[in-house]
Amino acid sequence: MNSMCFNEVFACLLLSILYVGSLYIWNAAQGRDHPSTIKKRCISVFFMTIVSPFFIIWFGNGESVGQANLWLRMGLRLEGIVPALILPLILTFILFLGPLVQSHLSVPITFTLKMYTDPLYWYNTAQNPIWWRNQVVAPFSEEFTFRACMLPILLQCFPSGKAIFIAPLFFGVAHLHHAVDRFRVGIELPAVILISCFQFLYTSVFGFYSSFLFIRTGHFLPLFAVHAFCNHMGLPELKDMWNKPTPLRNKLMACHVVGLVAWYFLLNPLTDPSYFGNTLYNL
Repeated sequence: MNSMCFNEVFACLLLSILYVGSLYIWNAAQGRDHPSTIKKRCISVFFMTIVSPFFIIWFGNGESVGQANLWLRMGLRLEGIVPALILPLILTFILFLGPLVQSHLSVPITFTLKMYTDPLYWYNTAQNPIWWRNQVVAPFSEEFTFRACMLPILLQCFPSGKAIFIAPLFFGVAHLHHAVDRFRVGIELPAVILISCFQFLYTSVFGFYSSFLFIRTGHFLPLFAVHAFCNHMGLPELKDMWNKPTPLRNKLMACHVVGLVAWYFLLNPLTDPSYFGNTLYNL
């Protein structure tokens, strides 16, 4: 690694440490899901959204700065915004075909649509700080810091293909701090290690996908939308699927496989940079 790449990696490492460290400047004795803890940590990540762009300025080189202004490099632009919001979400819906079908077995889709179009549902949801953290604050702040601000730094010295696999590692490591919260609620060390390793793997894999979308679309907002949707869906309920009667289980397994295969073959066609007016990043 040359000295320039060392500086870029150091910048991303420092940014990760500051992001996670900002969450622990508060007393969180009540637990991470307590409204008071959530509000304090929201203040921290709001502060980080202000600080993070300065890392692009501080660790930027003249050549990259001359390519485009700061807003364009972070994916904050209007050109191609409509397809950028629609196509990545469609692609992600396809990836989650199996879980989507499985989730609507017990709850008819007409009921789900009625619930989501009910103003009272959204009023009650807006009173829930955990929902705000999981669906708005965390997806926005994490994508902004770990993709919109880290990737422009890494892309100064790494080719796009490598940057896609390097950036998510910082994102995965940043989630290991949840081990502290698990210790606090009394989970034993072996279980904490197992859960943390799985979370690192899952968040890193998602980070690869999100980084890919950023470089292909050149937009920040679709990353936020996709992240929020993935948080809403959660992990696939494979155990629940396995406990279904054999004919239904086979159909659900087929949906999972079809969704994954279709997502793989549509990944490049649906993220063609020309759809989004993206001429800054190439992959």
